[in-house]
Amino acid sequence: MAALRILYFAWVRERIGLDEQEIAPPAPDVTVAALLDRLAAESAGHAAAFAERGRLRAALDQRFVPLDTPIGEAQELAIFPPVTGG
Repeated sequence: MAALRILYFAWVRERIGLDEQEIAPPAPDVTVAALLDRLAAESAGHAAAFAERGRLRAALDQRFVPLDTPIGEAQELAIFPPVTGG
């Protein structure tokens, strides 16, 4: 099975120090939030980026999803702060 590509944007990217990373795909029933818990243990930057879950948004294969969504067979996960515009 192909790796899961994780993309980081804005201050999430700045705290982690990476634009993206690839990991072995988690089990299909693992949620985005559970994966963030796992990643938070990787480094202080990851922990800082994922500390305030209410400030994070996610997209699986370019579709916005709540953090309690199972990753399923997705090939890409994007993590970013809420988007505002005018």
